[in-house]
Amino acid sequence: MRKLLNNLYITQPDVNLGRDGKNIVIYQKGEKTQQFPVQYFENIICMNYTGMSPALMELCLENNVNITFLSQQGKIKARVVGHVTGNVLLRQEQFRIADDEARALEFARLFMHGKLYNSIQVLKRGIRDYPDAQFINELQETIDKLLNSKNNIGIVTNLAELLGVEGDSSRNYFQVFDNLIVKQKSDFTFEKRVRRPPTDPTNAMLSLTYGMVRTLVESALTTVGLDPFVGFFHQPRPGRTSLALDLMEELRAYMADRFVLTLINRQQIKKEDFFRKESGAYLFTEESLKKYLNLWNKRLFDKITHPYLEEKIEIGLIPYTQAVLLARTIRGDLNLYPPFMMN
Repeated sequence: MRKLLNNLYITQPDVNLGRDGKNIVIYQKGEKTQQFPVQYFENIICMNYTGMSPALMELCLENNVNITFLSQQGKIKARVVGHVTGNVLLRQEQFRIADDEARALEFARLFMHGKLYNSIQVLKRGIRDYPDAQFINELQETIDKLLNSKNNIGIVTNLAELLGVEGDSSRNYFQVFDNLIVKQKSDFTFEKRVRRPPTDPTNAMLSLTYGMVRTLVESALTTVGLDPFVGFFHQPRPGRTSLALDLMEELRAYMADRFVLTLINRQQIKKEDFFRKESGAYLFTEESLKKYLNLWNKRLFDKITHPYLEEKIEIGLIPYTQAVLLARTIRGDLNLYPPFMMN
């Protein structure tokens, strides 16, 4: 299994990145402050930065270090990747599947099966952790609705019908999400999913964390030789990495939603860590963003037993592992793609 490397996060506006031999050099206000060997990293994620030298970009691309420009609202502004590897025959088969709705629907059903399974597991954990809470019946009713949606996955006849199932299940899931916030209740209220812009701290963290997961998924798909822009469930749209959005569906609940709930309920992140812009959007303060990223990075190195491979892997390798399994299925090495399903 591949070794999980670190991500380098650039958050300060007065930071420049340069190169010294095989090292990444960080300059702040013109002064050299830190230096790291390039082989320590697999991603550089830039937020609020002022520049990066062409020489460093060349070094990163030579060493398969992806560079992503990400906003605090979770939007990927741009990515810089090196030479695309992988067998062109794999990508040709990916394109054939995407052009055949019946075959694409088979994969889309599996992505959705993983999403609903993991969403149900998040709600079940809420029941298990807080058995005496008043919201237990409401969570159970939503679980029943999601189970019904999961059954409907098998009977839909086209992608449009499956999209309807996805929309209904997401609305039902987020209608009870606020119940899972049991600490700092007055500071982290959640009424509904709001994206552009996120108008409360909870939505702000969800959006940012989805962006972090998407960054890992896009890098993983590129690494195994798949085209992240050509999806099976999400239809092609200029500039949209549709396959990355497909694969993200099964990872949202486990990698993002549970992480955000943990930060709130363990009081690792507080309301004071955010500020509100004139547009109504909530963002992390500069120091709080560093705290969030440190907690996120630690989470990525936590180990789990992968439910399909039955091997210990770091959480940060889940996107890569699923991308490998997806590529094997497209090549015909596996009869059926096994979505990630949390324990």
